[in-house]
Amino acid sequence: MNTKGIGKNLFSSEPIIKVRVLILIYTLLFILTVLLSRNFFNEILIRGEMPGNLNLIVFFTIPAVLLIVFGISIFHILTDMIFKRPGSKFNARLLGYFAVTVIFSITPVILMTGSALNEIVRFWQSINAQAVTRSANSFIADNYSMHMERFENLIKQNDFSDIEYLSQGRFPADVASVQVFRYSQEESWSEILYTGNEEFRLSSSAFLQITPAQQAWESGFTAREMPRDRGTIRYVQRFQHDGENAVSVINYNLGADFDTGRAALENQAERFEIVNELRENLRPLLIYYYFVFFLPTLLMTVIITISFTRRITHPIIDLTKAIQRVSEGDFSIQILTRRDDELGILIKSFNSMVQDLEKSRAALVNNEKISIWQNMAQQLAHEIKNPLTPIRLSAERVLRRWQKNPENIGEILESSMMAIIQETDGLSTLLNEFRTLSKPMEPSNSAANLYESINDVINSYSSSYSKILFDTENIQTDIQIKISKHRFSQILTNIIINAIDAMDGNGLIEIRSDLVKKREVCYCRISVKDTGKGISKEESRLIFTPYYTTKESGTGLGLPIIERIVNDHYGSIWFDSAEGAGTTFYIDLPAALPAANGE
Repeated sequence: MNTKGIGKNLFSSEPIIKVRVLILIYTLLFILTVLLSRNFFNEILIRGEMPGNLNLIVFFTIPAVLLIVFGISIFHILTDMIFKRPGSKFNARLLGYFAVTVIFSITPVILMTGSALNEIVRFWQSINAQAVTRSANSFIADNYSMHMERFENLIKQNDFSDIEYLSQGRFPADVASVQVFRYSQEESWSEILYTGNEEFRLSSSAFLQITPAQQAWESGFTAREMPRDRGTIRYVQRFQHDGENAVSVINYNLGADFDTGRAALENQAERFEIVNELRENLRPLLIYYYFVFFLPTLLMTVIITISFTRRITHPIIDLTKAIQRVSEGDFSIQILTRRDDELGILIKSFNSMVQDLEKSRAALVNNEKISIWQNMAQQLAHEIKNPLTPIRLSAERVLRRWQKNPENIGEILESSMMAIIQETDGLSTLLNEFRTLSKPMEPSNSAANLYESINDVINSYSSSYSKILFDTENIQTDIQIKISKHRFSQILTNIIINAIDAMDGNGLIEIRSDLVKKREVCYCRISVKDTGKGISKEESRLIFTPYYTTKESGTGLGLPIIERIVNDHYGSIWFDSAEGAGTTFYIDLPAALPAANGE
C-alpha cells in the first residue's frame, strides 16, 4: 500500500495467519491431544512402556512449532514497539490485559492441581503394592492347596472304579463329573461312562492330550491347561473293567470364579509392578505430560489472542492514518472494510465524512480559483501597464524630435525603437504565458518514454553547467507516461532551471522514478531532488501562485503553468523542502500500461 501518494485507498491489515485458520488448527490440536494422551497413558500405565519414537516426535514437534509461531508473533510486537509504529502501544496494552487475566485465572487452578497431584503422588507412594501382591498370591496358593487336599481325601474315600456306583451319581457334591475310558481290543480308547456336569466332558483326543499313551496306566493329578481345565482339577485313576484296562477321569469343581479371579489378580499384580516402576519417575512424567499437552494448548490460546488483538487494532490504526492524511489535505482516502460491527459503522461514517469534506473543498477550491483569476486579471493589467509607460515616452520623444528637429531624429530613433521593441517583446512573452495558463488544455493521447525524455532534457544542460552533476541511475528504462514529450520536457525543464538557480550552478540533481498505485490506477512517480538552499515555509504557500516569483527577471508563471499541465493530464505535483538542505519535487503522471508490481 502506498503511504506517500495522494488519493490512495487504505486497506485494513490482516494477520499473518487468519483467526479462522488458527481456530481450525486449535481444533485439530485438541483432537490430536486427546488421541495422543490416551495412547500416552495406554503405553505408560497399561503396557508399562515409555512412549515410542513416533509419539515422542509428535509430542515435541507440536510445542516446537507453536513456540516458533509464538516467538515470531512476539518479535513483531516488540518490533512495532521499538519503532513506535501506530497502534503498537494499544496492541501491547490489550495483550497485557489478557496476560493479567490469564495469570489470575490459571494461578489458582495450577496451585490446586499441583497440591492435589502432590497428595495423590504421596498417597500412591505410600501404597505397598508388592506386599499386597505377595499376600494375594499366597492366598491363591493356600486356597488351591486346600482344594487339592480335599480332592485327595475324596479320592481315597470313594471308589471311582465302580461303574454301577458311578452311573447312579452317588459321588460327593464337590466332584463335578466322572468320565470312564476303556482300552479296547482295537487298541484305542473309548468312553464307556460319563456322569455329572457336561461342562467338563473330554473327547477321546482331549483325553489322550492330558494322558499320553505311556502314562495312561498311571494314576495321579493331570496338569491344568487353560481354557480346557477352567474351574476344575482332574485326577486320573487306573483300574480293570471286565478284564480290560480302564481309566476314570474325576473332575473336582473349583468354582466358576476361581480361575477368573486368579487371572484378574495376576493382571492387577502386573499393573502393580508397573506402578512400582513408575513410582520414582511419576513427577517427571507429570511434568512431561503438562509440557506436551498443556503447553501447546496455552500457546495456541495466546497466538489466537494475538491475532484477535491485531484484528481489532488494525482498523483503528488504519483510521488513525487516514485521519492524519486528511489533516494533511488528502481528502481522497477511502478505507475499505468488510466489517459490519461498530468499527465497520465508524469506518463507513468516516468515509462518508471525507467524501462530504472533499465536495466542500471542491467548492472552496472553485471559489478560490475565481478569486485567483480576479487577482490574475488585476496583476496582468498591472504587468501590461508597466511597459506601456516607457513605450509611450519613447514614442513621444521621437515625435517631439520629429516635430522640432527632424534632421537630427536619427540620434534618438534607434534607442527609442529598441526600447519599444524590448518592451513589446516582454509584453508578448507575458501574454503567451498567460494564454498557456488560462486556455483549456486537452490531455495528450500520445505516450513518451520516460528515460529518453529525461536524458534529452539533461543533455541540453549538462554541457552548459559543468559543475552540475545529474544522477539518473534510479530511472526505469521501460516506463511509458501518458503525456507528449514536448509537454513533459516543458515540466522537467522548468524544475531543472529552478534547481540550478537554487544551487547557484553548483551541486547535485538526482532524478528517480517509481511505480505507484492509486485507486487501481498505475502512476509513474518522478522525483527531482536538488542540493540547493531550499524553500522557506512562507514561500512554500505561494510557490504555485501565478505571478509570484523570487527572481528579478521571472514572470511567476513557470510553476503555475507546469502545475496546470500536470493536473490536466490527471496527475499531481508537490514538493518537500528544507532550508539549507534542498528541495525535492514529486510528479505523478499516469503510466501508459498498468504495472503489476505497483504499490
